[in-house]
Parts: sequence; structure tokens; C-alpha cells
Amino acid sequence: MTERFDHYYSETPKSKLKVKNVQLNMKSGHEYDFKSPSGVFSFGKVNRPTKVFVENIVLQGKSVLDLGCGYGMVGIVVKKENPFISLYMSDINKRAVDFAKRNALAYNIEPDIRVGHLYDPWEEMTFDDILFNPPMAAGKKIWMEAVKKAPEYLKGNGALHVVAYHNKGGERIKKTMKECFGHSKTLVKSGGVRVYKSVLPENHKRFQT
Repeated sequence: MTERFDHYYSETPKSKLKVKNVQLNMKSGHEYDFKSPSGVFSFGKVNRPTKVFVENIVLQGKSVLDLGCGYGMVGIVVKKENPFISLYMSDINKRAVDFAKRNALAYNIEPDIRVGHLYDPWEEMTFDDILFNPPMAAGKKIWMEAVKKAPEYLKGNGALHVVAYHNKGGERIKKTMKECFGHSKTLVKSGGVRVYKSVLPENHKRFQT
């Protein structure tokens, strides 16, 4: 791990805790407020790919994993917009998980939120949807692991949803998704931001050889 992304892709951020309020204004007219801590991705602002992502996610089912949840914006908004889902969230960053819990509580929702690297907290579990805004600063190895392992943690007909800047690693992510799933669709193009989606075959079994 290098210092350039230690500030958010680490278990325990070294930066002094500061908290800012951030507001997400949806095109639907819905507004959301969050507590955003230092040492966590997108401190004090709404990351543009995140906004594009939450406004354009089309879910496959009812069990949803927000992978690398940060302070919880994606998962919480998706849950509020789709109250029927069961929400699961995780992040390697303990400060992120703490604030994801605080932000969820502020919206009277109780997702299952855990600390851990990528899928480590979710052994033996599968989901209908995995939502992933990759920590590009953490390097190619991290997002590739997340994409390549996704089929193991999806139910049949489940989907991996990823947002990224197409010319800043997104094109490679889409190619890797296609290699792992057999296909990858670009659902949204918004400036340089893309939302990619790959759906697992319905007859997929996690532990088949």
C-alpha cells in the first residue's frame, strides 16, 4: 500500500478526523444529506460518478451489496429509493464504516454494515446486485479482484454494476467485466462517466467446478 491512497483505502486512516456535511440533489427532486469524514473517499463533496451512479442503477433483485461503501451514500440512497431491498454494505476503512452506520441511522434504515477488504466480510453469501464505485487510486489490482470475484458472490441472474470515468480506467474495467461475465453493457454515458453492468447467467452456481 502506498501513501498516495492510504488516506482512504486503509483500515485506519491517519488523518485527523474532520466532518463536513454534504448534500446530494437527485434529478428526481429528492435531496439527501450526509456526514462526510476526512480520511474517507470523496470527503466534503459529492463525487460526480457517484451522483451519476445512484441516479441510473437498475436493480436485478432484492439483496444489494454496496461494495466499498465509503460513508454510505450509494447504498443509503438506493435503499431509500427502493425500500423493498435488503441492503448490505462494507468497506476496508473503519472510519468509513462508522460513518456509514451513522448516516444510515439518520435515515432510519438498518443495513448490515461490515468492515473488511472487498468480499472478505461476505463469505458464503450471494447477492442479486453488487454496486461498485472502484477506488482507482488504490490501483488496478484492487478493482480487478473486485470484478473477477464478483460472479462468486452473485446469485443467478444477479448483476455487477460499476461506475467509472471511461478514459481513466473505465474502459479496462468494462473489458474485464466482459471477460468474466461473457458480456458487459454500458447503461449510461454522462460526459466522461460510464455506468457498466454485467449479468450472471441464471443457472450459475457459485461453487460449481
